[in-house]
Amino acid sequence: MDKTSKIYIAGHRGMVGSAIFRKLEKEGYSNLVTRTSSELDLRDQPAVRDFFHKEKPDYVFLAAARVGGIIANNTFRADFLFENLSIQNNVIHQSYLNGVKKLMFLGSSCIYPKHAPQPLREEYLLTGLLETTNEPYAIAKIAGIKMCEAYRSQYGCNFISVMPTNLYGFNDNYHPQNSHVLPALIRKFHEAKLNSAEHVTILGTGSPRREFLFSDDLANACYYLMQNYDEPGMINVGTGEDITIQDLALLIQKVIGFEGDLVFDPSKPDGTPRKLLDVSKLHSKGWKHEIDLEQGIRMVYDDFIKNYA
Repeated sequence: MDKTSKIYIAGHRGMVGSAIFRKLEKEGYSNLVTRTSSELDLRDQPAVRDFFHKEKPDYVFLAAARVGGIIANNTFRADFLFENLSIQNNVIHQSYLNGVKKLMFLGSSCIYPKHAPQPLREEYLLTGLLETTNEPYAIAKIAGIKMCEAYRSQYGCNFISVMPTNLYGFNDNYHPQNSHVLPALIRKFHEAKLNSAEHVTILGTGSPRREFLFSDDLANACYYLMQNYDEPGMINVGTGEDITIQDLALLIQKVIGFEGDLVFDPSKPDGTPRKLLDVSKLHSKGWKHEIDLEQGIRMVYDDFIKNYA
């Protein structure tokens, strides 16, 4: 990408898209194209067609998506499937029709089978059943991966797919029901500390293991891969390290300074027992993460205090 290349960041106000936007600005890219969801509804096929016909971007980062935690995924199953399929179908197809030089599709680690061997290698895709609670979202993301592969195969498009692990960072969603586990716990512990609560309730048993990547690290990886990765197969992006939900809760409790007890609610679903990405392919390409988990949690908690609390 040249510094003057026209680059469209779909989803630039979300956690991932905003991190990519900041990274490109920092690197000196000046021709960045963005639209808010009120300015451009990516589910609207004619609107997306008109946008691409007018703007003709050279490169596209497809970070726009309908996202949420385990409760949101399981509650809004039709919305998650329909809206994500609509967004990616419109953006990927119009990128082909309008001669985009390269597109990056952002997927999710939930695409892998629930009981796939750990750590999760890229070739494990479609080798088993998905986790039920987020199956519609996962199916949409799998369709996006396969769409990029199909457009590359049939039309020669340089469309690539990256699969991030669980993410957290600036501009995260702290909604009490619809957020992912890490920001949800930050809000819970913060409010419990303010209210001098005796305990915090954690959904599930606390035994599942999860891997967490800071969104600015993901943005750095996306920038690196956009310039150095051109293969048809997808590539995992993560840290290669995981932690139990219980230990994550204890770490967040420590950072926030909550002195009460933890209570686990096993009546709530745990989701997939473990989701650790195999990042050997990414490491072989020359990229590794920089921000460790405790450092990242301290950074986002400071951001939470300033902008949300």
